[in-house]
Amino acid sequence: MDAATLPDHEATRADIKRDGVSSARGTLARRLENVGPLLILVLMCIVLSVIEPRFATLGNLQTVLNEAAIPLVVASGLTLVVLMGSIDLSVEGLMASCSIVVALLVLNSSNSLDLGVAGILVALILGALFGFANGFIHARFALPSLMVTLGTWFVGLGLASYLFPGRQPAIQDAGFRELALGKVLGLSYMFWIAIVIVIALVLMLRFTHFGRMIIAMGPGQAQLIIAGVPVNRYRIGAFTICGTLAGLAGIMTTAQIGAGSATAGADQLFPAVSAVVIGGTLLTGGRGGILQTVVGVLLLAVISNGLLFLGVNPYVQQAVIGIALIGIVAATAWRARRKLAVVK
Repeated sequence: MDAATLPDHEATRADIKRDGVSSARGTLARRLENVGPLLILVLMCIVLSVIEPRFATLGNLQTVLNEAAIPLVVASGLTLVVLMGSIDLSVEGLMASCSIVVALLVLNSSNSLDLGVAGILVALILGALFGFANGFIHARFALPSLMVTLGTWFVGLGLASYLFPGRQPAIQDAGFRELALGKVLGLSYMFWIAIVIVIALVLMLRFTHFGRMIIAMGPGQAQLIIAGVPVNRYRIGAFTICGTLAGLAGIMTTAQIGAGSATAGADQLFPAVSAVVIGGTLLTGGRGGILQTVVGVLLLAVISNGLLFLGVNPYVQQAVIGIALIGIVAATAWRARRKLAVVK
């Protein structure tokens, strides 16, 4: 006997019970989306520790966190853009141009300049200008962020190639190199810089009007426009922050390798996008955040580190990581799969 043949009061009870079961399932699925990546990270660490005891050592933990510093800076800036339902593909070009610029402005082997901190600030400003240009063109002319930032990606790479001197500018500024070589509690200064950035962005998103507007623009930009909110201002601001952090990542990479490089941002974009999505930030915006991205970055770092311990061929590692990404996203974001397919 189904609900249609039951007395009214019994049919009502059946409907309530069915709605309750559906609601419970929905709540469980939402919790899985929120904490699923973190649970997978913990489980993965446990499994790798059992398989390879060297993985669980303090030294290896420090290695994983140090390696996650630059990806964390890149992915944190990208998260702000993705929360709005947009995308920024210019990261690698910005990192390249900022890397060359800072290498040529601090003490180096190619010229006599030695601007120190001022050189770092100039490179950061360059990244901010690129980000501002991305946001302004995208917002002012209503052009897809994907196409705009794809263009500035190549502009950044072109600028880096144009500025590249006859030989690679090696960094001779000991203070600048300390960004990568100096350590506190076994963790590089770059890691602590990344942590400060994460904390600042978390506080901004949670407690400032600017942060709340960035999150609201994902699902509700049309309503905000009707309400008279200057959405373009917030959009440009988010892209500017993303560009600044990409520039900072380029500077950090330069300190790490000890030279300016037009390939400083190589292979940084898609891992950063993957970390954002794996962590639980929807590509359509409106859901997710910086802490989720931290989990995504750590997941990728742990997978890469674990594959090295297991002796997996470097060429095979990329395939394994790709399969793992698909599995993690499918496990934690299945209910939101249709939303993940759209990028403004």
